[in-house]
Amino acid sequence: MVLVNPNTSAATTRMMTALARRALTGTGLRVRGVTAADGPPMLTDPHTLDAAVPYVVAAAHAALASGDCAALIVAAFGDPGVPELRGRGLGRTTGDTTAYDAGAGPGPLGPRAATTPVPVPVVGIGEAALAEAAADGRRFGIATTTPRLAGSIAAHVERLGLAPSYTGTRFTAGAPERLAARPESLLAALEAAVRACVVRDGAEAVVIGGGPLGEAAEVLRSRLAVAVVAPVPAACRRIARMLAAPS
Repeated sequence: MVLVNPNTSAATTRMMTALARRALTGTGLRVRGVTAADGPPMLTDPHTLDAAVPYVVAAAHAALASGDCAALIVAAFGDPGVPELRGRGLGRTTGDTTAYDAGAGPGPLGPRAATTPVPVPVVGIGEAALAEAAADGRRFGIATTTPRLAGSIAAHVERLGLAPSYTGTRFTAGAPERLAARPESLLAALEAAVRACVVRDGAEAVVIGGGPLGEAAEVLRSRLAVAVVAPVPAACRRIARMLAAPS
């Protein structure tokens, strides 16, 4: 299978691919990671989330063209490009119709339209983690670093039909970019957010909302008593079940 990183960080791709390989141990499945060729370096607001879509779609089609791709994982919590890869279009979350171009400024892109579905299963790490957290009617919350995505996160939960079990999202303080550069501070901030989900909101499971937060999620899973759901392993488990199911 191929893991597509919607941001442009090759280091993040390597980290998430390593997490996926660990999650797939014993399944016989192999995974390779690919990085979006262009677009936002981090997805921290609705505009960058939307801007990543064409680059995700392009990376996925390139992976399919190269062969040895039985399934695709889109490794950003907002699941950019997943509807398009399944042959469905979405209206933009921002209402904006400009593409991301860090160097030359925005250019026209237009509304996201339906495309021909790819011939392999596609799973977004966000949808997989949220469904796993809400399994068996559990009340779940989200802990993450991107407050400007609050509306997009809530809308995604609603689209998945999980709103009745959703206790809300707790955000870390400070700029996501700064936290990402300080792993110990990131871990402490996320732990505080997870605890707030449990103590203040009544969550029975907490999703760590972000693929680049995967290493911190693994630490918190072993440190905390509450069920902490890491998105990349959750997506791997879903893909493994899909590929193992009778056709």
